[in-house]
Amino acid sequence: MTKHEHRMVRHQLAMRTLEVLSTKRMTPHMQRITLKGEQLRGFVSASPDDHVKLLFPNADGELIFPTPGPNGPEFPPGSKPSPMRDYTPREHDGARNELIIDFVLHGDGPASTWAEKARPGQRIGGAGPRGSFVVAADFDHYVLVGDETALPAIGRRLDEMPADSHVVVLAEIPENADRQPLGSQADFEVTWLERDGVDAASSELLESALRELPELAGDTFYWIATESRRARAMRRYLTEERGVPKEWIRATGYWQVDGSEDEED
Repeated sequence: MTKHEHRMVRHQLAMRTLEVLSTKRMTPHMQRITLKGEQLRGFVSASPDDHVKLLFPNADGELIFPTPGPNGPEFPPGSKPSPMRDYTPREHDGARNELIIDFVLHGDGPASTWAEKARPGQRIGGAGPRGSFVVAADFDHYVLVGDETALPAIGRRLDEMPADSHVVVLAEIPENADRQPLGSQADFEVTWLERDGVDAASSELLESALRELPELAGDTFYWIATESRRARAMRRYLTEERGVPKEWIRATGYWQVDGSEDEED
């Protein structure tokens, strides 16, 4: 077998209508919502950083589902499309047909606004994941770098890491109160970096912490998820200044200053 061989797993795309089962405020800026629905039967998420597309009620309170088209999702002519955003499946219970999604509350946008006010019984739509990027399990170390939008994926990856793994987490959050309890059977260490009022797009806390991270003996996989420009800059640092092979890095822009999302680098 090739050393450090990643895998891409494709899934059949399915549209689902889901209902809010419960909500829980995890931290000042994170709301956990448990969704349920019979249409979750057959749901598969093979990687901790998978994305599902969530659809939220439009201005008329309706869920309008798109159909796949040659240029992407297409909504019925004359309809008011349901806003769509990408989120990480934090936990999935196939026996109970439940799916947990953690929402960052940032004060604006259809997803954040909906999540903050969500109540049991409300409905949203879901689609995907379309595919899963499964990281090789034979690295000596795993370094996870991300802001609060990456915490669901970081938390899930820690949950799923085997006991003989070593994981270093660099987590940037708005304030001290946004720290979350993280656990793993793996050997792991977490450095919390608090912005304390600094804008998330212009912060350099993650960049500085990554530069100060000592060289680790053996092969290290780096997973980075934050604002798009920052993710690209950290990828360049690792490849150009540390000489890390590009196949040992997965850097994704989970959001952009202009409001768009999910740009892989």
